[in-house]
Parts: sequence; C-alpha cells; structure tokens
Amino acid sequence: MSQHPLPENLHIDTLAVRAAVDRSQYGENSEALYLTSGYVQPDAETAARRFAGEEEGYTYARLGNPTVTSMEMRLAALEGAEACIATSTGMSAILLMCLGLLKSGDHVICSHSLFGATIKLIGGEFAKFGVQTTFVSQTDVAEWQAAMKPNTRLLFTETPTNPLTEVCDIKALANVAHAGGALLVVDNCFATPILQRPIAMGADLVVHSGTKYLDGQGRVMAGALCGTIALIEDVLGPVMRSAGMTLSPFNAWVVLKGLETLSIRMQAQSQQALLLGQWLEAQPQVARVYYPGLKSHPQHALAMAQQSGLGGAVLSFEVKAPSPEKGRENAFKVMDAMRTVSLCTNLGDVKTLVAHPASTSHGRLTEAQRQVAGIQQSLIRVAVGLEHLDDLKADFLRGLQTL
Repeated sequence: MSQHPLPENLHIDTLAVRAAVDRSQYGENSEALYLTSGYVQPDAETAARRFAGEEEGYTYARLGNPTVTSMEMRLAALEGAEACIATSTGMSAILLMCLGLLKSGDHVICSHSLFGATIKLIGGEFAKFGVQTTFVSQTDVAEWQAAMKPNTRLLFTETPTNPLTEVCDIKALANVAHAGGALLVVDNCFATPILQRPIAMGADLVVHSGTKYLDGQGRVMAGALCGTIALIEDVLGPVMRSAGMTLSPFNAWVVLKGLETLSIRMQAQSQQALLLGQWLEAQPQVARVYYPGLKSHPQHALAMAQQSGLGGAVLSFEVKAPSPEKGRENAFKVMDAMRTVSLCTNLGDVKTLVAHPASTSHGRLTEAQRQVAGIQQSLIRVAVGLEHLDDLKADFLRGLQTL
C-alpha cells in the first residue's frame, strides 16, 4: 500500500506515535507484528543480492524484521539520530558497542557511578581481552580530561546515574572526547529522549535499556543504540549479524507501543518524583535524598538545563543509621514494611518500585567499589510510578515509622 511520507520537522510527541515502516497492503493503523524467522525471496538472484547487502530486503530474522525496524525508526526519530540498532537487552546493547568499537590495547574512560553490571562488563570482562579502563568522577570534567591517553577510544557515561542520580555535563565531555579523537557514549535510560537528547549535545552514541521507560510497564526486555548511519550500519551492524543479540519482534512491538505514551508518562512520573522527593526530605528518619529536581542536588542547575526542566522519575534516599550494618538493617525494615509499592529491582514501570542497590544492582561490586561510587548500605532507590501521591506517602511513612 502506498503511503505518503511524514512531513519534516514534526514534534517529538508526533514522532512517538507516527514514525514507523510503511503500512502493509492491508492498511493497518496499529503497526503490524511480524512473527517470522525467515522470508520468502522472489527469486534466487534477488536473494543473493539481499544477502550480499547490495539490495534492501529482509532475509532472516537475526538480520532484520519489519516490526524491529519500526521500533528502531521511532527511537532514532525521538533521539534525533540518523539510525538505531535494537538488541535483546540493555546490557547486550553495551556489549555490542564494546565489540564493535574496541580492540585489545584500547583504553576506555568510565564514570565510577555507572550501573553495576556495566562496570563489571567493561572494567572486568573486557579487561580479559586487553581493554584498559579508567574510572573517574561522574561530575569532575577535569578528571575525565586528565585520564585521556593516546589510545583512548571511548568515554562512557550515564546521566543521571543509577542510583545516585549524578548528572554529568554532556557537552563538556563531548569536547574532551572529540579533542582526543575518542567517541562519547551516553546511557540515556533514566532521562529518555523526552527529557534529554544527548546527540544534540555532542554525544556520538546513545544507549538504551528499552526494558525500562521505553516499554514503561515492566513487560519485556530490550536494548538499543542510536547514532550516525556510519556507526550503526557500518560498524555495529556487521557485529550484530555475527553475534546475534537480536531483539525479538514481539518485544520490539511492545516497546514500539510503549514509545507512544513515553512523553506523558515521563512528565507525569517526573512530577510525582519531585513531590515525593520533597516530602522525603522533610521526614526525620531520612538522612539525604538524591534527586536532580531538588535544589539540594549538587548538579540541580545543570540537570534542569540539560533535562528539559524535569528531574526524571528515579530518586534515592538514605535512612538514618549509626553504622553501615545498621544502615542495611534499617533500609530492609523500611522496604519490608511497605504494602503498596513493589520491592523490585526493575525501574521504568508505572508501578512504584523500591530496591536496595548495595545488595542488588551493585551487589557484585566490592565494598571498596561501592564506597567510591557512594553506594551506602542505608540507600534505597525509588522508581516512582503513577499511583496517587497520597498513597505513596502513606506507604513510605509506614516503612519509615519502623525505625
């Protein structure tokens, strides 16, 4: 079925519901879910050209699928990127990035405050293959600059970070990377393109765990990388063909549908998070709240400028405790007493979730690594959902009153 191309310069909310492959001959209004592992070719010569990359066309599900392509087109449009490649999980997206961009003898600079699995993957697993990693302060641009070496190929950061919501200056880090001939990669999981578009600020690649806000309801796992056609198709594409960390069509379809409501969810959940953070700051059992939307946050001004004036939907707080051992005990007491929110290590759901980072997402790190990253035993991470705010306050109060 013929379809008129979308007009140029559409707003992001429109792209979130309209960017996709052309409709089929049946004229479906909701994008089709193509569940197939193979594709019938019109003739042998066409098949040969398609497998050789000389002609566009689907050949095998590991190499491409129309539903996955729709999801990639939509996310690329939201990020303001030329192209996108979808993967089975967020961590597989980071793995694909490393396999495509790094080799033995290369050097990577990362924030101390990265997600625990990312630290283990880049700093641990890739060290076995001769990739060197230097970890620096998330917020000190001078440390990133000082860590640069002639063999530095990549600067990798997430902003805001998980779980302390530290914010880095994307434009400044892009300048550092490019001056040294390196690439800047930004994990945009917490902010999403609704609040923050790193490519517009100089980033070369954007990483997503589609499992989180892009899906938005905790249903499927997915990942993605957004960037230039040269990076996505020419560098990362061949690795994907060989390694096969492919996103399933069903999961792509779920994320595709999730992207349609991403804007209204991020705005509503960010507003909820701000109000809950302000309330938590006033509670006598709380030692500190980490949230970019609060004026008490060290990078508040930068976050408001970089994240469209919103702090995102994740916050963390420390309960008061006289020792690390007591901090863990008190954090567990608070979480175990809650009845409305879910004790769950995911985030991005419309249901509010709480987790204890020191024993879950950052549990595989050494205590020394956790201390450098600022992950205390008394810390609780909160991914704020869409429940009524009064019910959330009542549930957190139920937990805090156990102390």
